[in-house]
Amino acid sequence: MSANDLPQDLSFARSGDAPSPGQQTKTSAAHESAFLKACRREPVPHTPVWFMRQAGRSLPEYLKVREGIAMLDSCVMPELVTEITLQPVRRHKVDAAIYYSDIVVPLRAIGIDLDIKPGVGPVIADPIRTRADLARLRDLTPDDVHYVTEAIGMLTAELGATPLIGFAGAPFTLASYLVEGGPSRNHERTKAMMYGEPELWAELLDRLADITGAFLKVQIEAGASAVQLFDSWVGALAPADYRRSVLPASAKVFDAVAPYGVPRIHFGVGTGELLGLMGEAGADVVGVDWRVPMDEGARRVGPGKALQGNLDPAVLFAPTETVEAKAREVLDAAAGLEGHVFNLGHGVMPTTDPDALTRLVEYVHTQTAR
Repeated sequence: MSANDLPQDLSFARSGDAPSPGQQTKTSAAHESAFLKACRREPVPHTPVWFMRQAGRSLPEYLKVREGIAMLDSCVMPELVTEITLQPVRRHKVDAAIYYSDIVVPLRAIGIDLDIKPGVGPVIADPIRTRADLARLRDLTPDDVHYVTEAIGMLTAELGATPLIGFAGAPFTLASYLVEGGPSRNHERTKAMMYGEPELWAELLDRLADITGAFLKVQIEAGASAVQLFDSWVGALAPADYRRSVLPASAKVFDAVAPYGVPRIHFGVGTGELLGLMGEAGADVVGVDWRVPMDEGARRVGPGKALQGNLDPAVLFAPTETVEAKAREVLDAAAGLEGHVFNLGHGVMPTTDPDALTRLVEYVHTQTAR
């Protein structure tokens, strides 16, 4: 299926003029949004809400437009990316859109032979195991991901005052897929390289930091108002290992985009013991999963950072009154924070009732209206 084969109701994606690079400036409407104000720890009209994995999975309209299209193929079709990114904004009235993509997109763009297998995840044909293998990790250029620039141009023209979040996978999580050859429960090969070949490991993460930084720069220059770095698997590490073997690469990514002045969000799963270090890496906003209360998360992160989170995604399967009670607990725990972006403690589960998400957004907005 090509872009020309998309349904007629996606024709809106062609409308409007694409913004010039760096359009999301301090004078833009998005700059004054509740989401970006919260990220900057400024007063907000209400607590902003968005959801990880909000673009798809649980939405029937997403399943319809994705039908017959492989995941990675969908990520390189600008009009489809635009439609999918906008769907949760239309339906749920969330305060920010997140760019529809996948963390392995930049790896595939530089020629790594990989695929996303349904029910499994990213699978690497030839894992990275030796120094010679590193030669396959060449620099990423804007031309490698021209479809990203095109899609974000379409999106910012449609979103108006709603900010767009760009995102990328963090070096550790990308390295884990590359070294293991796919998802791993215990990360045996990854840790074996990190502990047993620290110089090779450091070079691998340094190259991935360059690729990731370049990928985020493309998104910001095309018009993204904020970026989030996902470190899905870094919770497998002890704090000392994170500080020594991961933090330098993550910091390099955040440093690469610092000159743009957009909020930088850092999120990982099972990272309660790493929250302070994740803030040290350079994030302006630290994501907290559902295992740590927001007030305790703030204590661990320390002052000068906004926080994001952290309703347990499984709560959405409970009755509405239970969802609201648990959301109230999150809001109460976050009441004293310098800045708070309401989110789930991880991604939306595929079988979540979309209406439960819509009701949750309305509840948070109503309860926190100032």
